Parts: sequence; structure tokens; C-alpha cells
Amino acid sequence: MNGAESLVRTLVAGDVEVCFANPGTSEMHFVAALDRVDGIRCVLCLFEGVVTGAADGYARMAEKPAATLLHLGPGLANGLANIHNASRARSPMINVVGEHATYHLEHDAPLTADIEMLARQYSPWMKTSRSSRDVAADGAEAIAAAQTAPGQIATLILPADTAWSEGGPVATVPAIPERETVDEAVIDAIAAILTSGEKTLLLLGDRAVRARPLEDASRIARGTGQHVMAQTSNARMERGAGRVAVDRIPYPVDQAVEKLEGFKHIVLVGAKDPVGFFGYPGKPSRLAPESCEIHLLADITQDQADALARLAGKVAGDATPDLTPAHRPEIPEDGPLDPASIALVLGALIPENAIITDESVTTGRNFFPATAGAPPHDWLQLTGGAIGVGIPLATGAAIACPDRQVIALEADGSGMYTVQGLWTQAREKLNILNCIWSNRSYAILNGELANVGAENPGPKARDMLSLDHPAIDWVSVAEGLGVTARRVETVPEFAAAFREGLAHEGPFLIEVVM
Repeated sequence: MNGAESLVRTLVAGDVEVCFANPGTSEMHFVAALDRVDGIRCVLCLFEGVVTGAADGYARMAEKPAATLLHLGPGLANGLANIHNASRARSPMINVVGEHATYHLEHDAPLTADIEMLARQYSPWMKTSRSSRDVAADGAEAIAAAQTAPGQIATLILPADTAWSEGGPVATVPAIPERETVDEAVIDAIAAILTSGEKTLLLLGDRAVRARPLEDASRIARGTGQHVMAQTSNARMERGAGRVAVDRIPYPVDQAVEKLEGFKHIVLVGAKDPVGFFGYPGKPSRLAPESCEIHLLADITQDQADALARLAGKVAGDATPDLTPAHRPEIPEDGPLDPASIALVLGALIPENAIITDESVTTGRNFFPATAGAPPHDWLQLTGGAIGVGIPLATGAAIACPDRQVIALEADGSGMYTVQGLWTQAREKLNILNCIWSNRSYAILNGELANVGAENPGPKARDMLSLDHPAIDWVSVAEGLGVTARRVETVPEFAAAFREGLAHEGPFLIEVVM
């Protein structure tokens, strides 16, 4: 058994069931070991950003890490944008990055790079295996590190000679620490704030936007006469009929400031003190009022559900959660496709137990009201702001949950970053309905021109934000990658194509021309 096989057997023993891969020469012994050892599903992706984005989607739904297999420093660099998003989602991920044989590094071959430097930004745990006998133990450490709260990126760098040389025994994964519980004194202090009569907001993120914690948060708000919201972007929200619908802090700074106006206290539960995505001339970076005090109930490493349940026990009394009634909006019989009409179609047709991956950017900012009463579903968002995660995120979620319908809501500009993910969807026969909002522009940046004070944009500036010369033919692109596709231009056409996509076996794409 060589080092690579000892690592693969350790991954299998550590309950790592999937490897998203884009390998090269240095990783061939790991590839061969995956073939010899049963227990890991190998998923080929044509670009490393798809690899890491898919591993993120898998982890959000499976609640355990997948492995990735990346080729040297450039392969890792290609995947870093979606590693950034995964780190913001607190997704556990194990990156196996091939490296030149140790004796070859001194020759500075063309693909030589400082892999540790590239990985360090996003990997709280990182290690380069120094001996083939240590590879399995290093892999076991990586598995434990990835699953340590709140969920982390673990990067194991594997020199080629440690993969092909004789390995050590299969290693046992170290014990994974339990999430820390919140001190009773903290619960009491937050209870006093909530019952003080001063306007207070429970701001939720991370695990606090799952169904049961949302119910406790709703009970707390109703029992104390206070308020509850979620942060702008969340890795996974549990929504729909029979669950608590919660507003999010809006993305635009002016709207967010208005939403938070008047609060004297904000209590954080798996969330951060809210700030704008960017700094704008004459606008605040921090979104809460200057006089607003920030308090911490539970951070991302702690047991947020337990903290909310205990707090509800102190202040909620017999208050019941504000559960959303089942409601399907009517689909308009005619009219243009715009964000409002698209939201109505989604609300009317999202099936029970669906997984929604949302990289809608501007188009989807107001999808939540119309979809709140749809059957129960999970909603996965762009967490780190690095566009190009939507198609891979859906791919990974579908592999984690093969019995559930995945619906990818995707902006056209963002989709082109990782369009190769459609090929993986086709290859793996995944039930994903991809909806591409084809407004043929980087629409968000048109608004940002004004927000940053760039006045009177000329033809060069406008051309940098347009995707219309030539227009991208998403139907041809999708079909060229093996995915059945339709183009729609009216609300009835969209509704009909959406129903067709839900009934279709395998991936399906709708280009929604706006």
C-alpha cells in the first residue's frame, strides 16, 4: 500500500464519501488509489472553481466534508474564489493538493508554486506531508480539522513521491470537539436586554436560520415584543410553509440603514455586526445606528440552537412561533418576465423538499415574500460575494441529496464563470433545474456606478457592464454541454418550461430572457 492508497483508505474510514476532482500528473497515484479502494464517489469537474464550489454545496447539505483533488498551485489558485465562498459559509472541506516530488522542487519546473502561501489565506488547518508513512495520519487530522466547529477548510498538500512510496497504516480520525454551549450568565444578560423595553433585534445567521432555532427565535420575539431578522447572506436557510419566515437585512446600504433605524440593541446569534458589502462615498460602513449596542448570544463556534432554546425558556412564556401558512401565488396569465413575475412563478411551482441555490444577484433580491408559503425547502445563498458559485453549488447539493429536486437560480454573468459545471451535471445525471436570468448585463454594477459616485458613465464604462455584444446563447451552450435547454420570453412560457424541467430526468436549463 503506497501513501496515496493509505490516504484514500483513511478518507473512507473517516466517512468521506465523495471526491470532486480535476487532477494532473502529480495526482495520478491518488487517482489510481481511488479506483482500487471502494467507498468514494469520484466526480470529475472541468475547472477547479467547479470542484471547490461543488464541495461547498455538498457540505452545506450533507453536513460533512467532501474531498477535492487539485493539481499543484495553479489548480488550487483556480479554485480559490469558491474556497473563499465556502469559508464564509463555514463549510467543511478537505482539499488534497498535489505537489511536485520533493526532490524535484529545487529545479523550479514551470508549475512550481508556493502552495502553502496560496492555501494559508483560507485554510485554518494546512499541512504538507513530509513522508509517505505519515500521509494517512495527516489525512485523519485534516478530516477532524474540517469538521471542527464552525466548519473549516483543511488543505493537505501531497508531494508526488509521498503518494507513490510505501505508506503507513490507515489512520483513525481524532475525536471532533463538540460545539461549546453558552454560559448561563450570558443567557441571563441577553434576557435582561430583551425585557428592558428598549427596541432590540435578534440577528440570526449560521445554524440559527434552521427550522427549529427559527421557531425559538420567533417565540422569543413574540414573547418579548421584540424583533428578529437574518443576516443578508446565509449558507442554508430552512424556509417554506409551516416554518418561520424571517426578513433579511437588505443588500443596498440605504435600505439596510433604514431597516435598522431605531434599534438600541442588536443581539447576534451566529451572525456578525452588520456592515455594507462595500464602502461608498458619504455612506456608513456599519449599518446599525451609532448608538446601537451589539451583544453576543452565541458565535459561530457555539451551539446556537441550544442557546436560543434556553433563552426562549426564560423569556418566551407561552408564546408560539409565527409559522408561515401554506400559500401559492397565482401565475400571471401574460406579461413580461421581470423579478416580480419570476418570483410568482417560483412561489407557485417550487416543489416540496426542494433545494434552492441562489446566485440571482439583483434579480432575486425580493424573491422571499412570494416564495415564503411554498412547501418546505432549503435556500442556499452566495455567502462570500465571489460570483461563480451557483452552478457548482447546485451540483454538489444534488450529489449530497440525490432524492431531492435542486433548483439553481443564476445570474447570466455569474453563470459564465463556472458554466463548465453543466457538463458535470449531465455526466452525473443530476436532477437540477437551472434558471438563468438573462438580462445580458452585469446589472448590479450599473447601480454600483451611481453608488460609488462615478458620474456620467460613457460608452466605455457602459460597454464593460454589457453582455449583449454578442448575446450569450445559453440554450446552445447548455446543449453543447449535454444539458436539455429552453429559452423563454413570457411568463406562461417560463411556467411551462419550469414544469417541464421538474418532470425531466437529469439536468435541465431555462434561459429566462428579461
